[in-house]
Amino acid sequence: MRILLIEDDQDVARHVSRGLKESGHVVDIAENGIDGFSLATEENYDVLVIDRMLPRLDGLTLIENLRSRNNLTPVLILSALGELEDRIIGLRAGGDDYLPKPFAFEELLARVEALGRRTFQGSANTHLKVSELEMDVLSRKVQRAGQAISLQPREFRLLEYLMRHSGQVVTRTMLLENVWDYHFDPQTNVIDVHVSRLRSKIDRDFEYPLLQTVRGAGYMLCDSE
Repeated sequence: MRILLIEDDQDVARHVSRGLKESGHVVDIAENGIDGFSLATEENYDVLVIDRMLPRLDGLTLIENLRSRNNLTPVLILSALGELEDRIIGLRAGGDDYLPKPFAFEELLARVEALGRRTFQGSANTHLKVSELEMDVLSRKVQRAGQAISLQPREFRLLEYLMRHSGQVVTRTMLLENVWDYHFDPQTNVIDVHVSRLRSKIDRDFEYPLLQTVRGAGYMLCDSE
């Protein structure tokens, strides 16, 4: 999933962002409400994680402004204000879930992924198929020709992106921005390493390869032999 985290506490933002990325998600960060609102309206996200107390534009006003523009992206509110009345106010402002601080990252991750499932169920195909390769996005299961394939979170995200763009050339830049959340080329072989690992899992020991290298352009997941 692609997640926007709007949080002015740098330690919290760093901790949450790192954990979400390690779980295979792509994360953008905004440190104030104005920048967060701009990103939320200009880009497409699966989930927004918004701190209630933000500089320049508070979290509740930010959410109300998004809802007034018919932006229905699921929102998880983070706040040090955790009383029942505070949670009710946050939900009535347009939040979909409310998590008081301090929190365990595992709970935040579970709540974010639950909100993300609503997005997928409402708008995106959750069962992907390319030739005999199949992926269930919700259960995070992958199989080829009926044989289960175990993937690490980043490998899963990489394969999901390739499957959603099957038959198209996917460039290095596209992968860096949408799978690794890099908006620049770090000049490493991280893509080559992960593609190689993924290819060994989905192509090795099968009759024909699906993941092709397009020389000088990128990669393509082909829908035929």
